[in-house]
Amino acid sequence: MLTPFVLLIILIALVFDFLNGFHDAANSIATIVSTRVLTPRKAVVWAAFFNFAAAFLFGESVAATVGKGLVKLELINEYVILCGLLGAIFWDIITWYFGLPTSSSHALMGGYAGAAIAKAGFGSILYGGWTNTLIFMVVAPIMGMVIGFTIKVTLMWMFHHRPSSKINHAFRRLQLLSAAALSLGHGANDSQKTMGVITGLLVTAGVLKTFVVPFEVLILCYVSIALGTLFGGWRIVKTMGQKVTKLKTSDGFAAEGAGAVTLLMTAISGIAVSTTHTITGAIMGVGATKRLSAVRWGIAGRIVMAWILTIPLSAIVSALLYWLLSPFFSH
Repeated sequence: MLTPFVLLIILIALVFDFLNGFHDAANSIATIVSTRVLTPRKAVVWAAFFNFAAAFLFGESVAATVGKGLVKLELINEYVILCGLLGAIFWDIITWYFGLPTSSSHALMGGYAGAAIAKAGFGSILYGGWTNTLIFMVVAPIMGMVIGFTIKVTLMWMFHHRPSSKINHAFRRLQLLSAAALSLGHGANDSQKTMGVITGLLVTAGVLKTFVVPFEVLILCYVSIALGTLFGGWRIVKTMGQKVTKLKTSDGFAAEGAGAVTLLMTAISGIAVSTTHTITGAIMGVGATKRLSAVRWGIAGRIVMAWILTIPLSAIVSALLYWLLSPFFSH
């Protein structure tokens, strides 16, 4: 039976999912807005629709990875999940305020781990479950960069003799498809992480006997992330779409295509990766086809530093929250 406290944590998890969409809206729409294919408002509606559509197209392997593959559920309780969520939300708000496109996903995983360690020590961590997460923290942006570079070079070779006006007109339409694919990947990967946390909560609270994502949880999580995307995060749009490198429509198509391929491959494989890391790497790869100086590496360096700090800092915040609030918890 769902207690009021468990319902409150589910609500907070959905707030995090909403903020994930709000914070990461820029990942889905920055390129299509920067190239002026769609206005910001139309772009977020387009992205939100495909965020939600992903609910019916992909499985739940990422949810299982996050929900039961990172910490030992038998050693944690509802308070751990509450503090993990609050720590992740805090980090999301701070990085949104400063316009840094950090990973909401890694903030969630870091917060989850930090609160678990505060409750049950380092023995609560399933280190094997973190292997792919930590590897793909590096691999995902590199994949995005390499695939984006490759797609753009291929397009340059195929269309070098065509007038730029005709190329831009064609890619304005094609970019609608690539942006849709990227939003599918965003929804499939990021919404499942909250699904995993909520399902883990239901297991630890005794509501579920085994880790199986209820259909109601699936729908609620995809609706939440789509609504978050619909409201958007314009500070980060500016960083992603204009400050890293300048984009044309063919650039946007290449970057979104690269991001979509990476995200969909990892979602199907059950690997929890960062949408932010992936699309940023893709944008850099596309920018580098012009010349290395076309990418503003100073901005990129700030972004990378925020990536590195996300998991440990969100873990520390959640651990501190757990230690501060634990005297008020009923054990």
